[in-house]
Amino acid sequence: MSRVLVIGCGGVASVAIHKCCQVSEVFSELCIASRTKEKCDKLAAELSPKTKTKLTTAKVNADNTEEVIALIRSYQPDLVMNIALPYQDLSIMDACLTCGVNYMDTANYEPEDTNDPKWRAIYEKRCKEAGFSAYFDYSWQWAYREKFKSAGLTALLGCGFDPGVTQAYCAWAQKHEFDTIETIDILDCNGGDHGYPFATNFNPEVNLREVSAPGSYWENGKWVEIPAMSVKREYNFDQVGQKDMYLLHHEEIESLAENIPGVRRIRFFMTFGQSYLTHMKCLENVGMLSTTPILFEGCEIVPIQFLKALLPDPASLGPRTKGKTNIGCIFTGKKDGQNKTYYMYNVCDHEACYREVGSQAVSYTTGVPAMCGAMMLLTGQWNKPGVYTVEEFNPDPFLDALDRYGLPRSENRSPVLVD
Repeated sequence: MSRVLVIGCGGVASVAIHKCCQVSEVFSELCIASRTKEKCDKLAAELSPKTKTKLTTAKVNADNTEEVIALIRSYQPDLVMNIALPYQDLSIMDACLTCGVNYMDTANYEPEDTNDPKWRAIYEKRCKEAGFSAYFDYSWQWAYREKFKSAGLTALLGCGFDPGVTQAYCAWAQKHEFDTIETIDILDCNGGDHGYPFATNFNPEVNLREVSAPGSYWENGKWVEIPAMSVKREYNFDQVGQKDMYLLHHEEIESLAENIPGVRRIRFFMTFGQSYLTHMKCLENVGMLSTTPILFEGCEIVPIQFLKALLPDPASLGPRTKGKTNIGCIFTGKKDGQNKTYYMYNVCDHEACYREVGSQAVSYTTGVPAMCGAMMLLTGQWNKPGVYTVEEFNPDPFLDALDRYGLPRSENRSPVLVD
């Protein structure tokens, strides 16, 4: 029996809330809070007749730590599930520390205004230390390790699919399949079609900034940077088919490099169609991906935020999207002195997700792990004071929960490797 505060009511949060309501023996009470309370009220009204979970709603500006503190003190939750924007991670973590409550999120913190002088100085220092020009990382949140540990609280970072499940796959491989893991390739394939000329499957600001940034990977104890979208490979994905994929920077590489002993190389690939890439490059060339405010007819606007308002809401893509996703990790290494390869992955059907929770599979594959991670914390299976990423916990009960609640794993013991 537990009381949980969910901050956020977008596509991913909606899936997580649907799934929490399917496990009312754990999630006995749940408060849905966001800047737009009407969205929370609508979702609560839809779900209340179908669940034993007691649902309430609240309005909160997650950028304002004092507002979050007031809400936590009023509701008295056992856990805060932050499924809002990554820009708000630190304000919510601060509120959790003040109120003495456990915390979790689905994506690492990054500042909203990358041109703010105070932030820019920190950013440039970290880029110099890392040896490359784009640096989105866990260090902002890892700086809270001692604070959470001293307070006896747990903070679980990045409990979506990637980051999140991919790290649990790595922990599983390390625990059950290998004596030493030498390489990890994380492959994220969305074979779905929503019918629009251009749309993003999750928050456009986060998605487009991630894709347009320089790529990087971990090799032989250091970061290697490449120009954005400059490394392309093809891969034949189970139940999806042959797709083009590109090497990107992704935050879980950083924590895996720290937590998987002896790993020599870690890369992250994501699939994109040519239409998506052409639209994105055009938007980048005309300045629409910029985070720098500009004056337009006397009003200050941020181009990428204006673009977000023009694009289809990712939460609206569910009824239009057909096809499947395939996300997983290919490992090479040694077991009992012998070379070994192993591939663990999940295939998720867009239309099946929509039938179950009214969402497309990209939101589903993030929202289900968020619920399962929250379950691990609430049932005491992952509780230890401090700030952690998913691979630092026992993967077995988490992957069992994913199997049970909609994201079953598959495996291939002789996969085709990525060159």
